[in-house]
Amino acid sequence: MEGKNSNKKLNNAGLLLFFLRGSKLLFAASMVAGFVTTLLSVVIPQIISFTIDCVIGGERPEGLFLRLAALFGGTDAFRRDVWMIAVLIAAIAAATAVFQYFSVYLNGRANQTLMRRMRDLLFSHIQRLPLGWHSAHRTGDIIQRCTSDADVISNFISNQLVSLFRIIILVALSLALMFVMDVYLALIAAAFIPILVGYSVAFYSRARKSFKKCDEEEGVLSSLAQENLTGVRVVRAFGREGYERAKFERQNVYYTGLWVRIEKFLAAYWTTNDFLAALQCMLLIVVGTVFCINGDISEGDLVAFISYNTMLMGPVRQLGRIISNMSRAGVSVARIGEIINADEEEYGEAYPVRGDIEFRNVGFCYEEGKPVLRDVSFKVPQGGTLGILGSTGSGKSTLMYLLDRLYPVTEGKITIGGKDLEDIPPAAVRSSIGFVLQEGYLYSGTVAQNIAFAADGCGRDEVEGAARVACVDENIRSFASGYDTIVGERGVTLSGGQKQRVSIARTLLRKTPVLIFDDSLSAVDSATDAAIRSALSREFGGATVIFISHRVTTVMNADNIIVLEGGRVAEQGTSAELLARGGIYKRIYDMQMSLPEDVEEE
Repeated sequence: MEGKNSNKKLNNAGLLLFFLRGSKLLFAASMVAGFVTTLLSVVIPQIISFTIDCVIGGERPEGLFLRLAALFGGTDAFRRDVWMIAVLIAAIAAATAVFQYFSVYLNGRANQTLMRRMRDLLFSHIQRLPLGWHSAHRTGDIIQRCTSDADVISNFISNQLVSLFRIIILVALSLALMFVMDVYLALIAAAFIPILVGYSVAFYSRARKSFKKCDEEEGVLSSLAQENLTGVRVVRAFGREGYERAKFERQNVYYTGLWVRIEKFLAAYWTTNDFLAALQCMLLIVVGTVFCINGDISEGDLVAFISYNTMLMGPVRQLGRIISNMSRAGVSVARIGEIINADEEEYGEAYPVRGDIEFRNVGFCYEEGKPVLRDVSFKVPQGGTLGILGSTGSGKSTLMYLLDRLYPVTEGKITIGGKDLEDIPPAAVRSSIGFVLQEGYLYSGTVAQNIAFAADGCGRDEVEGAARVACVDENIRSFASGYDTIVGERGVTLSGGQKQRVSIARTLLRKTPVLIFDDSLSAVDSATDAAIRSALSREFGGATVIFISHRVTTVMNADNIIVLEGGRVAEQGTSAELLARGGIYKRIYDMQMSLPEDVEEE
């Protein structure tokens, strides 16, 4: 993956920096504009204090305000033309608005750049993760991590983190000016800050697990919705709408209950927080009024002091929310980190792979201690045909997943052309093997687009030629829009047999030296099955072809047939040899060929 070594695991901070490449300067510029905005905002209370004490009250200005007053003709000039102060405040407010605009604009642009990079990196990385990783993770949960969790991270960096920087600057400037005006009042104001911040930290540190639980349960909810919508025809066919609705509602109620408990938690926090903030404000007003009456602080300084305290307390109280989002962001970063830190497949370069295919004492298990294949050995000469027959769960499809390097071999060795499969890059293996999966997956789009999916730059003539070999050309032409017919999501507008044949055409278009048909003729009738095999023999006679099927007629003409039982090769040989042995193959043959008309058709 671009910019990241897949062997190096990133912690939360490293992951954020990795995502921030390309947007760091924009965020920095936004923070600079925000700093100027904060700096200008703390000037206005000082001008108000000068106006009350020196312009209205008649006191002699000191320091910077003495030099400022001299530029405009002294305080007498301000007394005659008070509007000048109003114009000065308006000018500062206008400048503040300009810098605030740039801060918001640059922050928004940086946020969109960050989101684009996160989405691109996540999608690209997930595309390169091994099939075993995908099998271990729910699709809905992956989608939830790449959407909701990514949004949480983006909002935290663009809103909370930038706000945190601004709050620190505002607190520092406000407290500095407050201590200059009156140390004792400033100490009262400052004493409440660590109390409020510490209370927020303690409160939200307890909420971290709750936020994580909510994220996980949202993933479960997304998975339920995704699975239901994907399998909507099955739900309707069995009339299980009520059951599915009740299952979703149970999860939704549980998920909502988690958030309700968190909201109660937050309500208690904000109520207590409001009370502490009100108590601090009341103490400052009472003590400040007493100091003002005793002459320890001027009226203007008291107004400015209260203004600074008002400016100060809002951001300080926001720290609780920022810490809350920091907790949630930490959970989201960790969840996305689990994806980013998962090791990608080393694809390597694509190049043609040819030669004899040989399995030598191959064993495999998806879970430790639960073998699916045991001591499987056979050989397919280049240009030959192999038939694989066996009951459900015997390991037929797993054999081909291993050959396509979708899973690593647990025991033994697979070779192509005498070269160990582990030494051949996955890109080379998969560019040389055409794999028609048991379930033909079609995308939303036209029939032609689905057939052309696996081959870049192919023309309509090539698409139609592949469809003819797959015996689906006539069906497609019978549609109202022909090859431009929209098949709908997952190919719902096509029959099972049509979907399988479109999938076959898609694979044939690649013209690979090895073709694998994983029970991909199960939804077509015997006559179409025979026609497809005949066309394959005619058009792809030089290719190595492997048929996986429950149907004897699909494999009976293969050069070699293996019968799998319990993950082992129970029988191996030609159809005639296996029939002569009178074993499993003979029993299946007799069962399936018992009807004379079926024999006659074949």
